[in-house]
Amino acid sequence: MTSSKNYTEVLIGGKIFTLSGIESEEYLQKVSTYLNRKMEECSNVEGYKKQSADTRSILLALNIADDYFKVKNIATTSEADIELKDKEMYDLKHELISVQLDCENAEKEIDRLKEENTELQKQIVKLETELKNRGQ
Repeated sequence: MTSSKNYTEVLIGGKIFTLSGIESEEYLQKVSTYLNRKMEECSNVEGYKKQSADTRSILLALNIADDYFKVKNIATTSEADIELKDKEMYDLKHELISVQLDCENAEKEIDRLKEENTELQKQIVKLETELKNRGQ
């Protein structure tokens, strides 16, 4: 299945470029806006404009790479946090199931003890009745 390419004109560094890709026009505009912002950030650094075009390009690329690795690090950390939370949730679910089983067993034991208690109460009444009858 092939996706059709989208073409959109964007303004980068004061020049109009036609970008194409399978991404949406909105996405391509966001990319160019990001690039313009990075170029402006670099231009505001003292001495940047005095550098050769090659050096400015490398500095811009370094700044973009820096952003990339910072975001990638955040994503990696977030993924690790999610994995840890998933494991904790898995453990908690198993603990919950275990506690529920223990609770069900305890309820069964309570019911059994109640029945036993009822039978013992009946025996007490029976024995008390027999004692009264013997004492008369």
